[in-house]
Amino acid sequence: MSATTDLGRALHAWRDRLEPTEVGLPADSPRRAPGLRREELARLANLSVDYIIRLEQGRATNPSRQVLSALTRALRLSVAEREHLYVLAGHAAPNPAHVSDHVPPGVQRLLDQLTATPLSVYDAAWNLITWNPLWAALFGDPTPLRGLERNAVWWAFVDMPAEFPPAVNRGSGARAAYVCDLRTASARYPHDRALHHLIREIRTASADFAALWDAAAVGVHEPMTKTVEHAEIGPITLDCDILAALGTDLRIIALSAPTGSPPAEQLRMLDVSRRLAAT
Repeated sequence: MSATTDLGRALHAWRDRLEPTEVGLPADSPRRAPGLRREELARLANLSVDYIIRLEQGRATNPSRQVLSALTRALRLSVAEREHLYVLAGHAAPNPAHVSDHVPPGVQRLLDQLTATPLSVYDAAWNLITWNPLWAALFGDPTPLRGLERNAVWWAFVDMPAEFPPAVNRGSGARAAYVCDLRTASARYPHDRALHHLIREIRTASADFAALWDAAAVGVHEPMTKTVEHAEIGPITLDCDILAALGTDLRIIALSAPTGSPPAEQLRMLDVSRRLAAT
């Protein structure tokens, strides 16, 4: 049996074991086959249905690490299953000496279930890993973004992606906290070339970042607000909280507003608009 066949069998088995409600999809009429449909997996992983079919049939070879990362999240794989997926696809298993982009099933479940709250997830280097649909409705779909365009520290010190609406953070110490976070990650992952390349790029592009880095600035993330100039619902100011996922380096950013407040109503309207556009 070939490696591509083994990969296809594994993907099919992992797809079959998931119920739609486990991944935030509505339960519909009884299905002829258990698990997720291929088109549902494709939508969750931001891949084409044809590509999913070719992977499962062993006709697609050498899927990229980015594709494997997306499949890991969509299929809610454990750490051991993720390693097995990478090996089946002909890649080395993710190196524990490098910053991890693994999103545990429990964290992914939060994104699936808290649909009325914009949520986004970042790794130890503040690279955007995943998000829920309301976050994408608020900021725009980040799927096409690559490299530095997906990094929140780059956004804070250098430039926001052109696809994002203008946004202003109000809170003390956020920039120093970002620098401190990257310094901590650098010490924890001294052999991660991508991480150290990121730090060099930001130092080169931002004199403010370089000054804080050289001064060994120390900072912690404190509660702040974010105002987004949204084209559909107008300016909206939200509380911005950073949550930690125990046992991981992940950071989850939750944007919220007090119940009954004007921003809460704006979020509700945006969520309704998003759902209508998806039908």
